[in-house]
Amino acid sequence: MSEAPATRPELPDHLSVDPRSPHHVAAVFEHDIGIRFNGKERSDVEEYCISEGWIKVPAGKTLDRKGRPLCIKLKGVVEAYYL
Repeated sequence: MSEAPATRPELPDHLSVDPRSPHHVAAVFEHDIGIRFNGKERSDVEEYCISEGWIKVPAGKTLDRKGRPLCIKLKGVVEAYYL
């Protein structure tokens, strides 16, 4: 059985995977989310902003000094949706 779409929270304009970020919304991550960037599906997005048109993705296996992935910002058309 699948849940009705009405029980899902609206996807925010700016969302981050990192729980320490002010843009993290835990209720959204209870459901599967898809990101389409420039017409292609992306599964490695750490953060996105639809209105500004960018995503942050890890730069390979590179880590910062705190052990988190080092991210790069890519600009383009961003679409977020529930799977």
